[in-house]
Order: sequence, then structure tokens, then C-alpha cells
Amino acid sequence: MANKKYVYLFKEGRADMRDLLGGKGANLAEMTNIGLPVPPGLTITTEACNEYYAVGRDFPPGMEEQLKEMLAELEAQTDKKLGDAENPLLVSVRSGAKFSMPGMMDTILNLGLNDHTVQGMAKATNNERFALDCYRRFIQMFGDVAMGVPHHDFEEILFQRKSAHDVKFDHQLDAEALKKIIAEYKKLYKRHTGEEFPQEPYKQLLLAVKAVFGSWNSDRAIVYRKHNKIPDDLGTAVNVQTMVFGNMGDDCGTGVAFTRNPSTGEKKLYGEYLINAQGEDVVAGIRTPQPIASLEKDMPAVYRQFVEIGRLLEKHYRDMQDIEFTVERGKLYILQTRNGKRTAAAAIKAAVDMVSEGLISKEEAMLRVDANQINQVLHPTIDPAAQLQVVATGLPASPGAASGQVVFDADEAEKMGKEGKKVILVRTETTPDDIHGLVQSQGVLTSRGGMTSHAAVVARGMGKPAVCGCEAIKIDYHKGIIEIDNTVVKEGDILSIDGATGQVMLGEVPTLPPVLGGEFAQFLAWADEIRTMGVRANADTPEDAQKAREFGAEGIGLTRTEHMFMQQDRLPIVQEMILAETKEQREKALAKLLPVQQDDFYGILKAMAGFPVCIRLLDPPLHEFLPNREELLVEITKLKCTNGTPEMIKEKEELMKKVEALHEFNPMLGHRGCRLGITYPEIYAMQARAIFQATAQLVKEGVNAIPEVEIPLVIHVNELAILRSMIVKIADEVMKETGVTFDYTVGTMIEVPRAALTADEVAREADFFSFGTNDLTQTTFGFSRDDAEGKFLQHYVEGKVLKENPFVTLDPVGVGKLMEFAVKQGRSTKPNLPIGICGEHGGDPDSIKTCYKLGLDFVSCSTFRVPIARLAAAQAAVKH
Repeated sequence: MANKKYVYLFKEGRADMRDLLGGKGANLAEMTNIGLPVPPGLTITTEACNEYYAVGRDFPPGMEEQLKEMLAELEAQTDKKLGDAENPLLVSVRSGAKFSMPGMMDTILNLGLNDHTVQGMAKATNNERFALDCYRRFIQMFGDVAMGVPHHDFEEILFQRKSAHDVKFDHQLDAEALKKIIAEYKKLYKRHTGEEFPQEPYKQLLLAVKAVFGSWNSDRAIVYRKHNKIPDDLGTAVNVQTMVFGNMGDDCGTGVAFTRNPSTGEKKLYGEYLINAQGEDVVAGIRTPQPIASLEKDMPAVYRQFVEIGRLLEKHYRDMQDIEFTVERGKLYILQTRNGKRTAAAAIKAAVDMVSEGLISKEEAMLRVDANQINQVLHPTIDPAAQLQVVATGLPASPGAASGQVVFDADEAEKMGKEGKKVILVRTETTPDDIHGLVQSQGVLTSRGGMTSHAAVVARGMGKPAVCGCEAIKIDYHKGIIEIDNTVVKEGDILSIDGATGQVMLGEVPTLPPVLGGEFAQFLAWADEIRTMGVRANADTPEDAQKAREFGAEGIGLTRTEHMFMQQDRLPIVQEMILAETKEQREKALAKLLPVQQDDFYGILKAMAGFPVCIRLLDPPLHEFLPNREELLVEITKLKCTNGTPEMIKEKEELMKKVEALHEFNPMLGHRGCRLGITYPEIYAMQARAIFQATAQLVKEGVNAIPEVEIPLVIHVNELAILRSMIVKIADEVMKETGVTFDYTVGTMIEVPRAALTADEVAREADFFSFGTNDLTQTTFGFSRDDAEGKFLQHYVEGKVLKENPFVTLDPVGVGKLMEFAVKQGRSTKPNLPIGICGEHGGDPDSIKTCYKLGLDFVSCSTFRVPIARLAAAQAAVKH
């Protein structure tokens, strides 16, 4: 253990040592080695951080000795000595994990100052005020970061002293005022720590290193890592770097610049700087920074050098750079470079431009854009310049921004929407009955439900913003109000939601429309060249299908016929069918539905001409099409109390009997899917006839219709054999009746473990498989999705029982293993069996990567996630 190397001088490192030196340390080493003006320093490795935690928050054996040895080399390099009263070495101590985590971990500047070295610094710079200000800043940073002295208490002393001297800004305080502040800071430090402020610089350094290691597990760092899916076991490196000062006079300065515009991707320096300032002043807003272009006028030689360094760094790293710099006495120093954070639009433009410039390949361009970021490009976004009044935050369930009047009822939302009014549908949770209200709303806000709740799934499919599971909002339907802490929002008030962040805001917010420019189309065309998996869309209407084509879908992977049944003009016919007492009565109602369903399928097949359309036969239990039991009970009670007609009361009571007869304790595992088709074959027969009659009609019109009939929730090959036989018979009948020959396939969804485990048998009767991963996840985990997400799943993820929410990202170990077995078994029976996925996972980049590894032929996702899936499929091909 003691022989392990924990400390590296910058000149000893390389860019490919990010795991060990962190991103910042590796970049500082690389810039040093290519001859850029980097203040010398050293890096303590991420391994030292991990071992610090492993041994109970103590330095690993040998680390301190190596630190002393490397510090001596640093002193020799700079001709300065830590703690020397005449020529003191001062350093910054900064974190630097493998992945950039801006602002998440701690930094200490000016370390090495004490009561003696501050005098040496004043003498060396001939500027006592400057030296004292550096010392004041150091005590505050060190006390706050290393020792936990409240930041606010330091600020209060500073504020009181400024008030006493009648000045507004820190830099207006003179040397005498700063001496008094330093004395008060020291007293504050002793009150909180019980010790004098440390005067020994080496002790300061060890405490600062411990503070940086400690900040790896700060609350904000943990939250950031969780949001950005950064592992908790990487640890952070510590960079100890010689201080350079931008606040020694007008030939000094500090700033931050990007080699391209991080908002637009334009190839032009973008950033700002301040003359006579330290780095923290640029972000603190004390003074207004100048645009980087103005540096050409203030310091022309420095500007030219910086432009050249920016060009060199971008060429070296072959990516847009975010560069921090300081100018001391007219000399430029580069303090840090990293790949710049950027918007999706900027990432796409920069990637396309860099391919054109010969800087990167098309394959590398695919990896320059976060697939999830593409959502930003496809939906309206809130104007970043807008002032927002955020009152609550929920789950960002469907991206985009919208404003509208608060409406609590789906019927009212539909009515107002059709009148041209903008509304936000606000519900405790939505059900399929609310679909018509969702269609006419700008967006939806729910107080319950997760990322895969009904509201979330439907909103994503429609491309509408949704914020779900916003528990801070208390909805009172009776009073027609929402209570959010002390704020009351009435029905009709304007509310805004941001489905990308989960924020809920009062009033209307300005939005920016999506701009799908030439670079976007070019970028996705490259993705299509590279990917090997097909990408389809989940779509239930011709309009959805047309939008899916516009987004590049190569077919429909899932058409949910139950969504068609929910439309207001046909729901009464569906209910008539359900309430039928005999097969004849049921067939009479189904005969009314047949032409309606035929029109539905005609429209979708026509919109997707030349591409396959996978139509899932009826899946949900029948009770979902009937009124809610509790609401019906209230209605009957009201009728009885208000002298309702006996006929009306009898009708409602008959309906209640049917609702109770269809009631199930666990509907998800109950009478649904192909079980309905087996017990009520006339339902599936009507749907099959509607599909084939629509197909025959289109073939007559010269349209290439490609229907795929999908049987849901199969658990046994016999189910599929019975239903397939019926469907083939109906197809033959329609061909004979119409005189038209057409192609079709019959396949099944693999949604339960038994189907996956007997896939070799099921494949005998299937022309294709499609994994329904939402139900497969539920049945594999034994979770009810709504209950799990509402009650304990978040706790499981936060407590690291589960790494991810398995309904958001496919579980590769459990569910993935079942899928792998099913793929292998299915293709052992039929080697060329087409296999895809049609759950919500089909639009999740991490899940798409798993699907690629499993050898799936296609993924299918909600319409607005098709471009994301196209890119994620290309990224999977490039990486694997």
C-alpha cells in the first residue's frame, strides 16, 4: 500500500489518466506537457480519496510523505517556499473528479497565507491592501470549507464593516478596514472551532485536502451525481496549484471563455473577463464582466495569445473547450480547460461543424451529443432570460414548456381547448377517461404518479409537457383550488409548467419554439447511416403516425387499440358491448364498432405506407371502460336523494352490478390481454376483420399496407395457437370476400416470465416477438408500477437498493437476462425471428444500449422520442 503512487506533479501526468488524476488534473498535466502557460502544481489521486474513506477518513499510508516530497519539487520549480515570510508559495486547492461536476465540490484559494507571509506578500507586490484582501478571503474560504464555520457569519462581519466605512463593494475597503475584518474573522473561527486560526501552512494544506475529499460526499455532490448518473465510487482528485493573481492592478485580470458559443454552437470565442479581479469575482456578480472580445482592446497581446491557445486546445482535445484563465502582470496563465457544457442545439451544430472541419469523424460526432438532450430541440423551452416564480417541483415526466388556465376536469379542458383557450389540466392523477381533456390541453400537472404513469406516458406520446408526482400541490376539487404552501391557485388562474425540469410556475412564462435546422437533419441522417437497429414509434392515430414519420420512424411498433375505444363518440358503444348479457348482444355492439375500427386502421396504415404497423389487439381489463365504482355509487345515492326517476336509478344500479362483477383484486394480472380474446373471441375477431378489411381497401388503392397483428399477454403457446388460427381464418375470409391478396404477420408480446422461459415453444406460432417491458418489469420484480413508484421505489433508488428505477431504465441483470434467454430460445426455433421492444424503455438511451447488446432488431418508443432513439441506437453501434 505504501509503495502506491498517490501524488503526481503536473508534468508527470497525461490526458489518458482521468480515472486516476480526475478530469481537471489530467487536463492540467496535458496542457503542461504541450507547453502551455500553466501555473505549476501537483495532483493527489482519486485512489487516495477512495482509500481515505476506506480507512475511516484518514490519509492512506505513504500519501503525506509523497505530498511533502512533491511539494519540495514544486517549491524548487517556483523558487518560492510554503510558509517563507519573504517569498511565500501560495496555492489553490481544488477538487477534480473524472467527470466534470461544476460547482459541486470545494475550492480554497490563497492557501499558505498567515500573519507573517501576508507581510512578505505585501512587500513583494508593494500592495498591502491586496495582500490583506487575499488573507481575508483565505480565512473565510478555509473556515467555511475546511472547518464548517458558517459562510453567512463571515459575510455578516464583512457587511457590518462595509456599513461602518460607508462603502458598497468589497474592493472599496482600505487596508485598515481589512485588518479589522481579519481580526474579527479569527475570533469567529476560534468561537466555532475552539482553536486559533492555523498559522502553519502545511497544516492548512492537510486540512484543505481533507475538506476536498470530504466534499465528494456532500449533499449537493451526491444529488448532482445521481441526476447525471455518475457512480459514487469514483472519488475526487485534489489539485494543488501555484496561485497566480488577477487582482494586482490594471495589467491583471481573470476570466472564463468557450471556444464556441455554448448556446448556439457558433464557432466564435464566447466568454467574459474582469480587469483587476480574482476568479470568484467573475461569478459573484460584484462587478459586471466584459465580453471576451473587449480583451483585444484592453490587452491586445494577451488576447492574441489566448485566441491561439483556444485554437490549439480545441484541436488537441478535438472538442469545444471551456477555459479558465488569469492574467498576472501582463502574463497569461491557463488555470483549467475542460470539454464545455452546451445546449443540445449547440452540441449538434458543433458536432456537425467539427465533422466538416475534419476534426472528428461521423462516428465520434454521435458521441458528442447526449441522446436525452435532444428533447430540448424538439419541444418549446422556457426563455432563459425570463424571470420565473417557481412555486413547486415535481417529476419532469414529459419535456417542453407550457402555460394555460388551470382546469381540473377533462370535459372542461376539452370544451375550453376547442374554444381556442390554452389550459393546463391539473389532476390528482389521470386515467384513460381523461384522454380527451389531455388532447386539448397545453400540458398536464398531477400530484400523484411517476415517470411512467398514465399522464406521463400519454403526454410523451402526444409531445405535450407533463409534470407528475408533484406532491407539494394540494388539489381541492370541491373548492376548485390548488394550495401550494401559502399560495392558493384558483381554477382559471394562469399556471406554467416545465416538463424538462419539473418546475411549476405562477403566471405565463415566455417560451422559445423548437428550431429543427439543417444541422439537426444532417446529424440524424448520419445516425441512420451508422445504426443497425430499426426505430419505430408507438402511435394510435393517423396524426401520430404522420408525426412519427416526420421524426424518422421506420414503422409503428405499437398501436394500442384501447386508446381508440376511449374516444368519446365510441365509448358508449364499447360500454354497450361490455354490458351485453349474450354473445348475440355483444356481436351487435361489435358490429357498430367494426367500421369505426376499420377507419382507424385505414388511417394509420395509410400514413405508414410501405412501413410495418404493429397493431396490438385489446389489452386492458374491461372494467377500465366503465365508470369508476365510487363515482357511480355517489351518483346513485344522489339520484335517490333528489327523487331521480326509477328508470334512471335502475339503469345505474344495473351498471353498478356489472362494475362489481368485473371488479378484480389485481387487474394487472387478471382478465385482460389474450385472456379476453380466449373467453370473448368475438372481440378479437372484430378487430382482426377491421385490420384486414382496411388492408384490402388500401391494397385496392395501390397503397403498400403492412399490418402486423399482435396478441398481448401470452403465457402459453396454446393461447397463441388458438387465436392465430382464428386470425388466419378471418384473413382468408377477407381475401376471398374482397378478391384482394395481402401480406400480414401474427406475433406476440413477451410480457411475462413464462412466455420468456418458453419462447422456443411460443415461437412456433409467432411470426415476431415484441417485448412489452413495462409489464415484463412488473411481473419480474413482482411490483405494481403505480404502487411501487408512489410508495417505495424512490426510497429504493435513493438508498441504493436499486441502481435505477427499472420502469425508466431497463434492468439489464434481471429483466435483461429473461430477454436474453427469450431471444436465444425464440431464434433456436426460428433463426430469423424479428424481435423488438415496444415499452417506454424503447426511448431510453441506456435501455436501447441493452437492446442492442441483446441483438434486437428494433426499438419502438413514443413519437417525440424517435430522434432520441435514432441517436441512441447509433451510439450503441459505435460503442459496442
